This record gives sequence, C-alpha cells and structure tokens, in this order.
Amino acid sequence: MGRMLGSVRTALALIGTLTALAVHAQAPEVVSTFAGAPASGKYAFASWTPKTLPELIKGNPGGDAVNVVGHLFLPPGTERVPAVVLVHGSGGIYNAELDFWPKQFNAAGFAVFTLDMFGPRGVQSTAEDQSQVPFAADVADAFAALRLLATHPRVDPKRIAIMGFSRGGIAALRSDVERIIASQKLPDGLRYAAVIPTYSGACAGIFRLAVKPGVFSKAPILFIHGDADDYTPIAPCQDYADRIGKAGTPVEFVVIEGAQHKFDADDIRRHYIRGATRTRADCPLEIDIDTLYAYDRSSGARLQGEAYTTALKNCGAIGATVEGSNRARDKAAQAAVGFLKKTFAN
Repeated sequence: MGRMLGSVRTALALIGTLTALAVHAQAPEVVSTFAGAPASGKYAFASWTPKTLPELIKGNPGGDAVNVVGHLFLPPGTERVPAVVLVHGSGGIYNAELDFWPKQFNAAGFAVFTLDMFGPRGVQSTAEDQSQVPFAADVADAFAALRLLATHPRVDPKRIAIMGFSRGGIAALRSDVERIIASQKLPDGLRYAAVIPTYSGACAGIFRLAVKPGVFSKAPILFIHGDADDYTPIAPCQDYADRIGKAGTPVEFVVIEGAQHKFDADDIRRHYIRGATRTRADCPLEIDIDTLYAYDRSSGARLQGEAYTTALKNCGAIGATVEGSNRARDKAAQAAVGFLKKTFAN
C-alpha cells in the first residue's frame, strides 16, 4: 500500500511539472505592466539591445525595442511577496530555471521571473560566439524585468532579488553597480535588493570592474561557486568578492565542493564543450566604471591600442567542462533561499 501511495505521489508530481512546463511552452502574452495581477505564465515585454556598456549607460535615445520573454511563477496565496529574477547563461534558458529553481523559491514564498533573452533574439546559445548577443543587452533586460515585475500587485518592489548564472552572473553584478543603476532612471528609487551571482563569469577580464567604495550598492551579494569549475574558475570570484566586501558591500561566499560549471543542470553527465570561449583565471584586466578605461590590475597601467588588444588575446581560452549535480544544486538552493530569507527579513 505504501509503495502504491508513493507511486501515486510521484505520478502526480510529474503531472504537475509537465502541466507547468506546458503552460510555459505556450506563446507569450505581450504586456507593458503587471498591474492587472496576471497569474503564472509566459509574458513578452519590451527591452532593447545596447551593444556596449557605454551605450547602456548613455541610454536608448532612439527608442529601439525588442520584446524579450519572462516566465512568471507565483507562490500560492494572495499576500504581497518577495521575488527573484533569474538570468540564464551562455547556453540560454534551461529546464532547471523553469522547474527546479521556481519550485525552490515558490516553496519559500518567493515569486520567480525567469528570463529568456536569447530565444526572442533568434539565438540558442552564445557559448562559442558571445558576440551574438551583447553582454550589455543582458543588463538592459534585467532592468526591464525589474521595472515590469515591480508593477505586480503581489510583488513587493522593495524585495526583488536577481540571480544570474554564469554569463547571467555578469548581468546580476552589473545591475548592482551604482553608476549603471543611476543611468537607468528607475522610478521611485527602484533597484535590486539582493544579488546572487552563481558560477559567475563576471570575476575576470573585461567583465571585472575596479573595486572602490561606492562602485557597488549596499545590496547584499551572495556568490555561489563550485571549486571544480574550469569554465569560470573560483579563485578570481573569491578575490573579487573579498574586494567588494572590503569596499563596503555586504558579501557572502558559498563554495560547493566538487561542483563543476552549471551544476544545477538536470543532465548529470560530464560534458566537455570544446568550442566554449572563456576568460583565463590569471587575466589581469579590469574596467574602471568611472572612466570606462581598461587597466592591468597587477601593474596599474592603463591599457589601450595594441596593449589592450594583446591583453585581451592573452586572456582568452577555449574549452570548458559542465556537469549537473543534484547534491550541488540542492546545497546551492538551500544557501540561496536562506540568504534571501535573512536579507528580506531585515
């Protein structure tokens, strides 16, 4: 009898998951506001595609627009709740962002808004060619999602977090930079209240900002990273997190022992992506957000012209490993949920 009940529960859980995925597979409804309190579902909303960080900061004077897609997952009830925006990496949106992560956060009482930034732009993956979608567009999409999500009557606009995976970790950290936040002219002081870069790609090379007091906001940051990651190695992120913390931003760092890159994927097989482009862990490049100049962190020298081109070339590498792990993602989920509960309780 016990086995039969267990089988029934498993079957019902599977039916629930398949039903939820079917709903999110439908064509998205185009929206400009969530003021009408829409239910969980798939929605298209306006963003734009800045090609560079300076262009993102300058703004969108031409009014260029592209509709990106967000998958909204609301927890049961009618009360106002915190929310988490999920930003995918170079491989595009994947199953865990439509199933595992929404389930974890919904169970804790958080709404979830999972972004698909590549599909609407006709791109499946940027792993072997990151130029297909500019990195600055990811940040623009993250802020467009924040504006939209904050209009939902069930979402507390002062308790919206962003969680970015790999390339999405770059967008997450850049959405916490004061100069970039100010450039977006968000209404009513709106900003992300917490940031979770997960196996983030933001810690080395041109994605890394020179850390000084006031560069990052006071929103708490939780880094989650596997110590076996060869795609975005852990050491630069540990150093970056330490510097950000010393500059005045509350920072925590969770190390997932033995975890490879994309440890939250459903596929637990180990894959070597031969053509994946990545930044070397020893790359000394960083960008000053005030001047937008590139510097060699080890020497302090400004890099421009041929010196900059050479540094970029020397920082690049090809090939990386990905491997899902149920143990690792469970530990990461526990850390992320605990961090947000603590942050939003204050």
